[in-house]
Amino acid sequence: MAINTQDVFLCPFYVAILINSGTRRRQHMWLDILLKVKDLIHWRDPKKSGLVFGLSMLLLLSLAAFSVISVASYLLLALLCVTITFRIYKSVVQAVQKSNEGHPFKTLIDKDVSIPPETFRKHVDASLTYINRALKQMSRLFLVEDLVDSLKLAVVMWLLTYVGAVFNGITILILADILLFAVPPIYEKNKTQIDQYIDLARTQVNTTITKLQEKLPGAVKRSKTE
Repeated sequence: MAINTQDVFLCPFYVAILINSGTRRRQHMWLDILLKVKDLIHWRDPKKSGLVFGLSMLLLLSLAAFSVISVASYLLLALLCVTITFRIYKSVVQAVQKSNEGHPFKTLIDKDVSIPPETFRKHVDASLTYINRALKQMSRLFLVEDLVDSLKLAVVMWLLTYVGAVFNGITILILADILLFAVPPIYEKNKTQIDQYIDLARTQVNTTITKLQEKLPGAVKRSKTE
């Protein structure tokens, strides 16, 4: 139902309703995206999951063998070959059949692909929230606000030096892609046993962290204040 501009000024509740409805739409949109991703990595539809997995692996393997510029150029060249070939084919068919169907991509050409300024600003504002949160977290860790958390980061960075010595970035992405499509189905079939091992590992980690905190005065002080 369309809302008159004068009604908005007469009743400010309309503004809140519109804002809340926009927020709900964004939440539903992200929820739909997450559900689709979950269906893909759980292989609900093997054809779609296999297609996405195959294309992602092909792209990553191409990036491992060629530069980003070469891969992007080949992809755009392949797309141009398809569109140009289809355009010529439709022109020949129209000439033979003496029809006047017009440009085969007319509906796509007439479609508005511009990004509204409001949408752009919303995404920028949302990204700024995450960026500021990340900057605050980095400042907290590197300025050693909490000694235990900073030590955890140091251990992770130290382990990553060994990972970087064995794998490069593309190799890690390839392994992550394989694990992304392989782990969820395996976990779904063996959920009970895996959860037992995860609980055992979590207990050991928590015990180790507790012992470490007892030996660090700053960590003991923080735990007492909490």
